Amino acid sequence: MTVTDPETRAGWVPEADDENTDEDMPLSMRLSIADTLTLGNATCGFMAVYFTTTGILIPHLQGSQETGMARHSAATAVILMLLAAIFDLCDGLVARKLRSSPMGAELDNLSDLISFGLAPAYFVLVYGMVADDAHQRVSALAAIVVLLAVVLRLARFSCVTMKDGMFQGMPSPFGALTVVSIVLLELPFIPTLLAIIGVAWLMVSRVEYPKPRGVLAVAMLGWIVGAMGLLAAWAFDAPGGQVLLATGCALQVVLGAVIPLFATARRVNTFRDNRRVARAAQLP
Repeated sequence: MTVTDPETRAGWVPEADDENTDEDMPLSMRLSIADTLTLGNATCGFMAVYFTTTGILIPHLQGSQETGMARHSAATAVILMLLAAIFDLCDGLVARKLRSSPMGAELDNLSDLISFGLAPAYFVLVYGMVADDAHQRVSALAAIVVLLAVVLRLARFSCVTMKDGMFQGMPSPFGALTVVSIVLLELPFIPTLLAIIGVAWLMVSRVEYPKPRGVLAVAMLGWIVGAMGLLAAWAFDAPGGQVLLATGCALQVVLGAVIPLFATARRVNTFRDNRRVARAAQLP
């Protein structure tokens, strides 16, 4: 029905019946299960920034000497980034199995920017402010490089069509976790800085990475859960926790360096095979 203003006699927008609200809602405004998982991804990224600020940066600015709180907050922030990666992995799987709303792709990119762009870049920035041998301004520049690399990576993902099953450039979740692993290794400042910039370059490079599907998705999920366990052991100062964390971070960094080598070797072998086939075709 149409409601009329008794003073102006102007017609208002017709009232919608409650039972028809969902049916009248535009398709683009309905959230699917995959979209809900994507929003969980964004929430985890924001909370990672929160714990990095309240548990690491603010105590440092206040002159606190308590290292336990900083360790717990750093572990919590990284665990939240890992949880965001799980949400990012699952929302794609759910979207392929069920359905995704028309705004699903945009939600995914925006959430990834928060969890795998802003959160790790901010982690690098805070590292530069609290580490003894770090340089704050140089660390800020490295953080900007990481953030812009993720922005460019996500923008290119939206525009460039790749062959099925492959990514162009290191995926932003993998890149974010590699950046954080480099920071947690507590290497000297210059090697840490160079490694972070190297990861940023890999994210915008043309190196191909396989998409996590099937067995690879299960393996990645297991790796993330294992990393959460290592972080928990380190946070609660379990026996050997520091060694376990360093081992896990080193493996993450090694994977980030080795996968491009395999991709390059495969590309070279493909080029050689194509050239061999072309030469064979030219023979009489």
